[in-house]
Order: sequence, then C-alpha cells, then structure tokens
Amino acid sequence: MTRHCSPASAPLYRRHNKSAPTNMKARVRVTLKSAVLDPQGMAIGNALASLGFTGIGAVRQGKLIELDLAETDPVRARAQVAQMCKQLLANPVIEDYAIELC
Repeated sequence: MTRHCSPASAPLYRRHNKSAPTNMKARVRVTLKSAVLDPQGMAIGNALASLGFTGIGAVRQGKLIELDLAETDPVRARAQVAQMCKQLLANPVIEDYAIELC
C-alpha cells in the first residue's frame, strides 16, 4: 500500500522550491500480521494496565523506518522501497508493511 504525505509534513525547502526536482522520502510501517502472536504488544498492554490505564483492548506494536531516497519518480521510488521491504526491512512470512512516499 502506498500513501502520500500531506504537504504540511514535507520539509520547508521542498514546499517552497517547486521548480527543482526533489528527492523523495519514504516511510515504511512494519507490523506483525494479525494472525501472528505479538508478545511485545501484550507486554505493553499489561504494563499500561499496571499503570492504571483502563479500557485498552489488544495492543499491537511495530516499527517505523524512514528512508531518504535519491529518486524523484514516485513509481520507481515505491518499487525500490518495496524491494527493500521484501529483501530486508520486513519478513513477509510474518509481517505486513505499508509504504508512504513524501
């Protein structure tokens, strides 16, 4: 899945210099698949309950990876990041990933 960052989240130098091609930033959100047990998420949930936080159901945790890319074409950037995810950033057997391009 590819999402695009809102202009407000882009650095100022990118928003004000529209004539020059800009490199892209990618954010990759990696989470365990819903069928995979998440012991770290369970530990976070238990810790929150022990601190007195109530009304919390299941807790799932993941990781966010930000990449600065020397690519200006969104299609090529997304393909490049997808390859990174398949080869290194995510384990496709047990993890899902979402790519957001800025």
